[in-house]
Amino acid sequence: MKSKLFVPASRPELFDKAFASAADALSFDLEDAVAASRKGAAREALRAWLAQLAPPYEKKIIVRVNAPDTDDFADDLTRLAGLPVHLVNVPKLETAAQVQSTVAALDAAGIAADLLITIETPGALAQATGIAKAHARVQGLQLGLADLFEPLGIDRHDPATLRQVMLTLRLAAGEAGKYVLDAAYANVGDPDGFRAEAMLSRRLGYLGKSCIHPSQIALANSVYGFSPEEIAHARRLVDESERQPDTGAFLLDGKMIDAPFVRRARDILLAAGQ
Repeated sequence: MKSKLFVPASRPELFDKAFASAADALSFDLEDAVAASRKGAAREALRAWLAQLAPPYEKKIIVRVNAPDTDDFADDLTRLAGLPVHLVNVPKLETAAQVQSTVAALDAAGIAADLLITIETPGALAQATGIAKAHARVQGLQLGLADLFEPLGIDRHDPATLRQVMLTLRLAAGEAGKYVLDAAYANVGDPDGFRAEAMLSRRLGYLGKSCIHPSQIALANSVYGFSPEEIAHARRLVDESERQPDTGAFLLDGKMIDAPFVRRARDILLAAGQ
């Protein structure tokens, strides 16, 4: 998921356009993007649209539900049952126990989708590894910078602050063997800022970035994609490791290669569809 496009579930006129875009994934939002008075109608619109989708699905389908401690959460799950949803994006979780109770709620509603957990509070960031390890259905974590920074008066665009938080979350997810997606970038009119932030998270091992406008999709796909040179090097590295299956480490282009480098090369080929 190099690019994950947020789509307000209260805007059904956008659904087909989003599906036709170049985004790798669509994240239909029942939470912050939908006013309280429109949540019921948004659920019905999303249910109707998802029900008419037929496999094979061209994109990963994600639904961001309301937080589990809200009255809307149960209604969200009721309307998602039986629909083609690959991931349920759950906000505002801060403990492993909350993850487990959320999985139990999905099971009770008959929803088999895996979870993408948004890390958007100091408490969640402090418990990120435990959250990621809480259940096998947690596939990844997503950084939520607005909710994390704004209430505390933290500069959203300070590079040192961004790097610290991004690295902290990446290492926490890595300990659990899960991926991380970067946060949305609200200033649609600042493509250079979007690209710079995406490049920082890409260097820190993030899988992709949330997009709040179609104009950001191409930027994300470009930043998080792998160049032909990167793919070719990964293929050479994997091929060489397979030619020397009994060798713990070997030289390639003058560089010592061992298991971590081989694992990363395999990940690159997998992401590139090779």
